[in-house]
Amino acid sequence: MGKSSEGFWRYSRLIAFIEDWLMDIQKNVLITGASRGIGRAIATRLTHDGYRVINLDKLAPPSLLKDEEFYQVDITDSDALKSLLQEITNRTKVLRLVNNAGIIKPGALEDVSAADFDAVYALNLKAPMVLAQHLLAQMRQENFGRIVNIASRAALGKEERTAYAAMKAGLQGMTRTWALELAQYGITVNAIGPGPIATELFTSGNPPNAPKTIKIIENIPVKRMGQPEDIAHAAAYLIDDRSSFTTGQTLYVCGGMTVGLSNAS
Repeated sequence: MGKSSEGFWRYSRLIAFIEDWLMDIQKNVLITGASRGIGRAIATRLTHDGYRVINLDKLAPPSLLKDEEFYQVDITDSDALKSLLQEITNRTKVLRLVNNAGIIKPGALEDVSAADFDAVYALNLKAPMVLAQHLLAQMRQENFGRIVNIASRAALGKEERTAYAAMKAGLQGMTRTWALELAQYGITVNAIGPGPIATELFTSGNPPNAPKTIKIIENIPVKRMGQPEDIAHAAAYLIDDRSSFTTGQTLYVCGGMTVGLSNAS
């Protein structure tokens, strides 16, 4: 091999290395609670779209997707979460974040305990802030970032959702605040507000032909339950690097339920 061809070979290897490095930067997506339900649908969709998913969850997924890494962690444990995030970001860059994990703890006002309120706060509101804070430095350095927060239609008000509605409304407030603060760094921050979604958890308590389920569907203008894939489709749009002009918004994926009453009578 001559010197010129050897130099060209080394140059080609360097270019390939740089391209792979840039791809690693662009394609990592960290998703919380991606082992089940809506989070699993988002992870599945994004891996199909060519992203590498980093799944943080207390429960392991049924099986690993192609291009999925799983880390078992309780993200309400801030010290454990920060330690894991440091380990991940020391190894690779994560410029996309989906804050999906959440709990409900339903109850009428008089039945809401301080312990339940604190538990919903820790998972639904505090953890998303800790995650965004830790990934922010890399996003600023690259002048690019995507943050998608999974909120809820319940933020507009829903019976027996004092803690849950409060935290999801808070998440929407943080979404708008972060969008204003971070726009100058090429970072967009948006939320998705799901309506009734037929996850395994929902259908276990609301069988398809049960009167309660039928009543729910009758109150949805499109006359069907939402599917986890509906939320995943919205997340895929907001995560995309071409969505740079959309920030600070809450996209309600609810079959029209937030538009108004379809049966006022």
